[in-house]
Amino acid sequence: MTHHRATAPRADRLRKYRPDIQGLRAVAIMMVVSMHVGVLDIHGGVDVSFVLSGFLIGSQLLAEIEKTGRVSLSKFWARRMRRLAPGTALVIVATAVLSWVYASPLRFRDHMTDGLSSALSFMNWRLVETGTDYFANDGTQSPYQHFWSLGIEEQFYVAAPLALIATAWLSRSLFRNRALVALFLLAVVGGSLYLSVTQTASNQPLAYFGTQARIWELASGILLALAAPFLSRMNLALAAVLSWAGLATAIGTALLITKETPLPGYAVGGPVLGAVMVIAGGCAAPRYGAEVILINPVTDFIGNVSFGWYLWHWPLLILWPDITGHELAYSDRYRVASLSLILAAVMYYSVELRFRNNKQLVAKPWKGIFAGGTATAGAAAAMAVALVVPLNISASAVASNGTAAGYRGADSVRSAVLQKQLSGVAAGALPNSPEDRTHFGCIDNTDVKTFVMRDNCVVGDRQGKSTIVVMGDSHAWQWGDAFHEIGRSLHARVVTVAKGGCSPEVYAIKNPELDREYSECDSWRQSAFEEIDKLRPDVVVITNRSRQEATEDGAEEAFQALEDSGAALIYMTDTPQPGKNVPDCLATHTRDISACNPEQQAAIEFPDFRAMEQKVAVRHGAVVIDVLPAFCANGVCPTVISDQIVYFDSSHITAGYAKSLVPFIQPTLKKALAH
Repeated sequence: MTHHRATAPRADRLRKYRPDIQGLRAVAIMMVVSMHVGVLDIHGGVDVSFVLSGFLIGSQLLAEIEKTGRVSLSKFWARRMRRLAPGTALVIVATAVLSWVYASPLRFRDHMTDGLSSALSFMNWRLVETGTDYFANDGTQSPYQHFWSLGIEEQFYVAAPLALIATAWLSRSLFRNRALVALFLLAVVGGSLYLSVTQTASNQPLAYFGTQARIWELASGILLALAAPFLSRMNLALAAVLSWAGLATAIGTALLITKETPLPGYAVGGPVLGAVMVIAGGCAAPRYGAEVILINPVTDFIGNVSFGWYLWHWPLLILWPDITGHELAYSDRYRVASLSLILAAVMYYSVELRFRNNKQLVAKPWKGIFAGGTATAGAAAAMAVALVVPLNISASAVASNGTAAGYRGADSVRSAVLQKQLSGVAAGALPNSPEDRTHFGCIDNTDVKTFVMRDNCVVGDRQGKSTIVVMGDSHAWQWGDAFHEIGRSLHARVVTVAKGGCSPEVYAIKNPELDREYSECDSWRQSAFEEIDKLRPDVVVITNRSRQEATEDGAEEAFQALEDSGAALIYMTDTPQPGKNVPDCLATHTRDISACNPEQQAAIEFPDFRAMEQKVAVRHGAVVIDVLPAFCANGVCPTVISDQIVYFDSSHITAGYAKSLVPFIQPTLKKALAH
């Protein structure tokens, strides 16, 4: 009796409803939305949510095991289905509709494949398969990309109760306590954390999106639930301090993470640890713990609608430029956050609560599973149907089987400036235009530090007696098909020496992907110069994207090194930059393709630096090929010329248009080889 009186008040601290968790849920979703819309550079919100999910689900399962010795899988899965499936299905289908109406038709099928993956709860593995960079900001993000975390949670909801039932049964049978459960969870946390750290270094997409590298965060929550009875007996002052320190740790470490931080790895440990500390401290229900600020009407509301806010904000953010017709301005970020919050609230009260609290679905779990399964199957079926419907390209641009001519002299460019409607020939080629990129030549990736000659670097006439080297970045590589044909015609070997984002000219470049000086370019460039010197080529063609970092001294050093190889030098000016994804633009403006044609003044990047590079090239005896007349006329750079789509993305020319320029380029190469 005495023991009961002493421990009862402490046991009462384990509350069924945890206001601090509701508040922490609100903090987590605000972290996620703030980071995604670009209002605040804070990471780790999803990691906090994973811990919360693990703790809540673990508490339910462990309490049921403790009370009955088993788990009703039908009730557990029915609760999950009622809570998640209706809202998920609604957003998946709504996103498909928005994508159909507003997004580029050329991206629609990729989006629907992503939607199908999301409906079936394996979007995270699709992103692993495609090697997606979560922080990419190049217009390629899918409106379904955020479903990766939901996929991990749903996979967890399938496996967790089965694993806990088996482990709890063994633990009771062998030890008559929960020791084996604790050991099992510790092993899961340790093993998964190890994979997170090691795979982040070797395969970042696999570590970021893979279930195996994230499950430790969810398992930490279950381990915390297992320890909750012990934690509830904590000294109240200590519990309060722990919860405040946890909140500071979660937010503080989240602010220290940047886009350059290798994620997940060790970095997410801060937000995870902070969430664990907040929840652990709250187990003792301290009066002056962090829930003093975590719970209030605002955070209570945000916590309630957090699931819907997570689902809605990302597709609106990705599709907003297509919906509004302009790039995302800073004010648009607040509009996206606000509109998605409103949609989340509407969905919570009109959809989520109806399914969660439906008496029939609660009373009969199989009905809940059936209702959720029907919603999921309906969304998946809708995505499957959408994959086979004709693309939403204007009927006025009826495809035909004609052949695109491409460049046919200056008149073809001037005529293209006046063209309004996409021709049938161009419309027929449009769906494949994003893949119409060079088939010949090699290009090294960002992380490559040394140029190494490979078989695919040699094109043209591989047995030719003359050698032409084409050196530059991706704007040199894009000419691969043209130089292949030129090499075959002139019986010359063509060696491509190219590295993405790396100018042949010797100056420091800041790589936007790395957000630092591109040191890999410096070492690669030097090795390329050495290899070219060994080749003793007859002609070296230099072409690359113009950059504002360019210096005259750097250009001098590069052209001197190439001149010393004994080759005749040709400097080919850079191609215009349309500034938008051309195939996407054409697909949405088939009746007025002039909307996709940039002004020449805007399309020619850094004209002063271009002029400087050309001056230095001439000083070293280089012959200049000015390609601008083949791309621009009357102050406009058309994106379709003689039925040939000029660009396959926002920067690079198609292989088809490059080949049409062979007659434009070849005479200069022929003359250089003759000398």
